[in-house]
Amino acid sequence: MIELRDLTKTYGNYAAVQRLNLSIGRGEIFGFIGPNGAGKTTTIKMMGGVTAPTEGVVTIAGIDMQAQPQEAKRRIGFIPDRPFLYEKLTGLEFLRFTADIYGVPERTFADKAAATLAMFSLTDWSNEMIESYSHGMKQRLIMAAALLHEPQVLIVDEPMVGLAPMAIIMVKNLFKRLASQGVTIFMSTHTLSVAEDICDRIGILNRGRLIASGTTEDLRREANVSSADLEMVFLNLTGNSA
Repeated sequence: MIELRDLTKTYGNYAAVQRLNLSIGRGEIFGFIGPNGAGKTTTIKMMGGVTAPTEGVVTIAGIDMQAQPQEAKRRIGFIPDRPFLYEKLTGLEFLRFTADIYGVPERTFADKAAATLAMFSLTDWSNEMIESYSHGMKQRLIMAAALLHEPQVLIVDEPMVGLAPMAIIMVKNLFKRLASQGVTIFMSTHTLSVAEDICDRIGILNRGRLIASGTTEDLRREANVSSADLEMVFLNLTGNSA
């Protein structure tokens, strides 16, 4: 569902991402971790079609992002680390705006909006201005909007930031359920315990390069630690603090 081939992004003489190659299958939850400045957000922006790569190819559900950007983006639900919201809209109005962008049919919008608002405990706030929402509510609204068009691929940058413990549990369970239904999830996170808990595989990016990829057990073997948690594996492989 997601193919990255020799993906590279340079800014002058600085290489933010260097020759990144990844293949992520249908229904897989892939965790993407690395120190600050490793190139994770740059990678996600290229995958979502927000930033063009200097070299390389992003393929989403068999569609080349550069050759057919609109078709590729229709298959993606994109949740950035710092989402932009039109705060003078209500939650429901924002969902309608998003639905129009993705071409969600009017006849199905009401049911889909009601279901996603309920999923994220936002039903009672659907007609309130977004400016009155807490940070966690805004984050949940962005997630609701990203799922409205039933994407095949969900790309998420730091999904748990600002969420209360119960909301984190809800999002983890949601990701697992979506994956069981065939949705591919690419998740960048600093919350290593979350990555360890729900990801099928994890890739570690350091200084723009993928230095390790595999299951938690694969990464332990590569880091030469037999029973350590992901944080210790991360430290051994990168030499950085989490």
